[in-house]
Amino acid sequence: MSDEQTTETTARPLLRVVRGNPDDAELAAVTAVVPAAASGEEPAPPAPRRSRWSDPAARLRTPLRPGPGAWRASSLPS
Repeated sequence: MSDEQTTETTARPLLRVVRGNPDDAELAAVTAVVPAAASGEEPAPPAPRRSRWSDPAARLRTPLRPGPGAWRASSLPS
């Protein structure tokens, strides 16, 4: 064997099970989660929610209709 093949076969494993007997699905989950958590990247924060009061489309409101409940429609965004 060449030196390159020797170093590849004797490399330390990425993960080692110390206790228990995990099945294939559990090992796959751990193999996916641990490197992602170890990468150090934090997820992007969610975009802030805008209030409907600041929505520019609220300026393009429908005309007011008189009748029951018209007072409620007079100040709420449509």
